[in-house]
Amino acid sequence: MTHHQLTDEPPKPPLMPTRQLALRFSSTRRGARLARQLAVQQFTEWTDLPYDSDPARAAALVTAELASNAIRHGSLPGRDFRLALLLLPGLFRIEVTDTRPERLPPPHAAPQPADGTSGRGLLLVQAHAHRWGRTVHDAYTKTVWAEVRHDTTPT
Repeated sequence: MTHHQLTDEPPKPPLMPTRQLALRFSSTRRGARLARQLAVQQFTEWTDLPYDSDPARAAALVTAELASNAIRHGSLPGRDFRLALLLLPGLFRIEVTDTRPERLPPPHAAPQPADGTSGRGLLLVQAHAHRWGRTVHDAYTKTVWAEVRHDTTPT
């Protein structure tokens, strides 16, 4: 698997998460903003890295994009999205679960036309995440996940 290749199955972590947290948020812009703020708060608390570090910024950007996509492309009226955060050895895993399993992200982020006004979110995720993918759990939900490195371990 290449560094940024999307997979349909989550990688099996070498160890269990040392910390984890999951919460539901409303499928609104406010919900996405709160999810991003929570992810950065947990990232900095769990890793002892500052808010303005590159890994913290990557975690913020990835969370914002995944939450935004869940709201824009994966929500049904009245349904929330779920944010799960997991601290793995060397990795911070962000999982966003929504209620539209039939609307999967494309297997590879593709460049969009220069004059386009949307469609660059997955390119950003791909650029800032160590790896990312998607998992369909059942007929009612899917999870799009990404892992951000928080140490200097070589890939």
